[in-house]
Amino acid sequence: MATIRILLADDNRAMLADLCDELGKEFQIVDTVDHGAEVIDAVTRLDLDILILDITMPGANGIQLASRLLNMHPRTKIVFLTIHEQAEYIAAAFSAGANGYVTKRRLGSDLALVIREVFNGGMFLSPSLGK
Repeated sequence: MATIRILLADDNRAMLADLCDELGKEFQIVDTVDHGAEVIDAVTRLDLDILILDITMPGANGIQLASRLLNMHPRTKIVFLTIHEQAEYIAAAFSAGANGYVTKRRLGSDLALVIREVFNGGMFLSPSLGK
């Protein structure tokens, strides 16, 4: 299997550290950012496969960032990792170009799965949200 290159974007530094520890066992974490304004620059300068993106971040909303990135870097797959479980957030995320959507309470069971699924061309929504 090819090495999957990932950028992590979340405003919670402890969450970023935990994600690096956990995901770094299977995937290549190329960088982390904790401010929305840093996301576009990081995606532009790095050769990524997947961007793991929070919705609520300082500096820029993740959904707005996804819309911009879809046009600028269509090869980079976007997976939202967020606390938001409401249907309007899910719809907005996929409309903005998301390939996957995982809630933070399901990250342990769903995140590695969504990364593999999205990398292989699929779409993913945490099963607990697909009502």
